Amino acid sequence: MDSFDSLISLIAITMGVGWASGINLYAAVLMLGLMSNLGHIQLPAELQVVADPMVLMAAGFMYCVEFFADKVPGVDTSWDGLHTFVRIPAGAMLAAAAVGDISPAVEIAAGLMGGTLAAGSHALKAGSRVMINTSPEPFSNWVASISEDLVVLGGLWAALYNPALFLVGLVLFVIMLVWLLPKLWRAIKGVARLIIGWFGGRGDNSDRETIRPE
Repeated sequence: MDSFDSLISLIAITMGVGWASGINLYAAVLMLGLMSNLGHIQLPAELQVVADPMVLMAAGFMYCVEFFADKVPGVDTSWDGLHTFVRIPAGAMLAAAAVGDISPAVEIAAGLMGGTLAAGSHALKAGSRVMINTSPEPFSNWVASISEDLVVLGGLWAALYNPALFLVGLVLFVIMLVWLLPKLWRAIKGVARLIIGWFGGRGDNSDRETIRPE
């Protein structure tokens, strides 16, 4: 039973760091590193690098930058676009590190799963922000940003202290993601067409004379 519980815990932390990285990489690294340094958790050996003071300082600085960038309409979308090339590879690397040195095959499999989860959560976050930015008021960005941070902290806490609950939640998240992303993508394309129309991408045909063959 202990070995089964250990396996569930390992899967939860492996998938958890990948999923959390796609939403807020720096908050995830900070939480894991600080909790490890304070003695609240025992991280897998290859993941203990996040507790290094240099890593914590870098993650803390970048979290502060993201804290403000994430709350400005338009800036948050640009930030998310840039972090497509940061969050997904980092999620894969952290997930691979979480399984330790069991075997190269397990490490690669964990990296693939972690990167996929990071890509999914990042796509949902970035796509949601595009839609939120259509709102004229800025407060929804603040609510979304703070909610995302709380979700990351709560999700990682569950992965560490109640891994079975986290894995159930993760399955529900994946189901919701499969259902929601196509709808979100169609909505984003609609917003893009509207913006192109504003800038004259579509010609105004209202004043043109329609010529019909006699």
